[in-house]
Amino acid sequence: MDCLIGGGEAEKKNATLTFVKVKVLKQKYQNKIRNQTEEKMGFADLLQEVGGFGRYQWLHVTLISLPGLLMASQNLLNNFVSGIPAHHCRLPANHSLYSLPANHSLYNLSLHQVDEKQLLKAFIPLDSSGTRLDRCRRFVEPQWRLLDANSSANVSALQTEGCLDGWTFDTSEFLATTVSEWELVCSLRPLKQMIQTIYMGGVLSGAVIYGGLSDRFGRRSILIWSYLQLGILGCSSALSPSYTVYCVFRFLSGMAVSGIILNAVSLKVEWIPTRERTLVGTLTSFFFTFGQGILAGLAYWLRDWRKLQVVVCAPQFLFFAYSWWFSESARWLVLNRRSDEALKSLHRVARINGKPEMVNKLTLEVLTSHMRKEIESSRSSLTAFDLLRTRGMRRISVCLVFVWFSTSFAYYGLAMDLQKFGVSIYLMQIIFGAVDIPAKLLALGMLSYLGRRVSQATCLLLSAVIIFANIFVPADLQTVRTVLACLGKGFTSASFTTVYLYTGELYPTVIRQTGMGFVSTMSRAGSMAAPAVLILDEVLPALPSVVYGGAAVIAAGFACFLPETLNMPLPDTIEDVEHKWSGRSPAPPPEESVVLKELKEAEGIGLNVL
Repeated sequence: MDCLIGGGEAEKKNATLTFVKVKVLKQKYQNKIRNQTEEKMGFADLLQEVGGFGRYQWLHVTLISLPGLLMASQNLLNNFVSGIPAHHCRLPANHSLYSLPANHSLYNLSLHQVDEKQLLKAFIPLDSSGTRLDRCRRFVEPQWRLLDANSSANVSALQTEGCLDGWTFDTSEFLATTVSEWELVCSLRPLKQMIQTIYMGGVLSGAVIYGGLSDRFGRRSILIWSYLQLGILGCSSALSPSYTVYCVFRFLSGMAVSGIILNAVSLKVEWIPTRERTLVGTLTSFFFTFGQGILAGLAYWLRDWRKLQVVVCAPQFLFFAYSWWFSESARWLVLNRRSDEALKSLHRVARINGKPEMVNKLTLEVLTSHMRKEIESSRSSLTAFDLLRTRGMRRISVCLVFVWFSTSFAYYGLAMDLQKFGVSIYLMQIIFGAVDIPAKLLALGMLSYLGRRVSQATCLLLSAVIIFANIFVPADLQTVRTVLACLGKGFTSASFTTVYLYTGELYPTVIRQTGMGFVSTMSRAGSMAAPAVLILDEVLPALPSVVYGGAAVIAAGFACFLPETLNMPLPDTIEDVEHKWSGRSPAPPPEESVVLKELKEAEGIGLNVL
């Protein structure tokens, strides 16, 4: 009997201890859940508390986006600064258009009765098309008999020579360009495209250099410096005495443009609440679109490359002057152990947004608690190697490299060769800029209804089909060629809009910025290669289009292997990516797994005792 009583008391004691253990473990688990909830309350919640998208954000976004009106001018400036005027060989010093032989049928006509272009046929042969004067050859001796209507001379047998005395350039379309000033024609024609390649090389270098510097010195500081650098070097390039000096200035200007774009986007996004980012990003992208029309208007008005260079770069001094008003990214300040400055910035934003009561409520403790997740994630040691380390990440990165490269490659291949369509280059620039508006709206509609993968592949494939189709359109059907070129430009623009959004959804939060930097580097490589490929038209006129279209087809194929992200939550870790898109289940966090296991075992023991 005593044994039974003793046994019952022991079981009761064990049961009590078990339930105590269950209670303790439950409390521990609830505390962990509470901590995770607090971690999820990040910087976005602070922005809502200081006014959300208020007065400060409106001013901030507008002032940062205004320079975008002239960023398109920088990227497409070479179309006008290095436009190729109509030209032909300069006549020898000892010859004149009107030194006709006395026995020639045109000798007795007055000067205004003689067509100058007709007289040039005695000095300059026709090109292979037979419709215009050759740009790189001239007759060794004047061939006056070619001016006779009944002439049957064998032109191919006549002796010709290169333009030994230089060239004469037509000034009806351009008053002065780098091409006419430094005679970048005929054998030197590749140097014209090299200017754009060197500029894009500067953009690429700036992305690497200023991207690292902005992480070290802040977005605001590098942005202010980039405005000043572009203003000084851009205006200085108008004073370039030689081709080499001009290329150096353009390279350094490209670096500044990259610094402006990267840091403006970062500084803009980091002060905007999450909910408004997509809309604001779409609307501000139209500043670049409108900038293409502004560039065409300025180029048509000035028609002189030095004046145009100054006009599109001088406003950078204005942007430099007001950029001191910007607040540094509070997120960056906290992550760099400058929480006091971050708190001052947030207090300033709260006052401008009409939330002065938040100045007393928002303390360092509140700021640190909201930024806990960002602070911990900043301590991770993920590198670009992690973009290729696992199966799912490798699949995404390889496909995106081809998509980004080919999209930029085809886009700048079309946008940087406006003179081949036989239409006014100023009108073509306005049309090419305007077509971006419906293209971006079309992209947004496709993204919402067809999904990301289908939209990306479709845009690339259709742009390739149109580029290929234009090869077979005769040169005299300029209207058809222009319409097809505009459609091709529109679909490549839609592809750009799609891939920007798609990339942000594919890469996980912990390595998203690294991934975006990696693929945008490939994009800039494509923009560097595009002008160089235009030189291939000397081998075969259709060859550049074949290369651009072929690259778009290959990229469309790679886009088909990307996973769909429509209506799916953003991945936070590489394990999330592997679980979603490579069929591998991630291991649960160790600490959480132990707590759950102990809790379940304790509850099981308690139930067994009961």
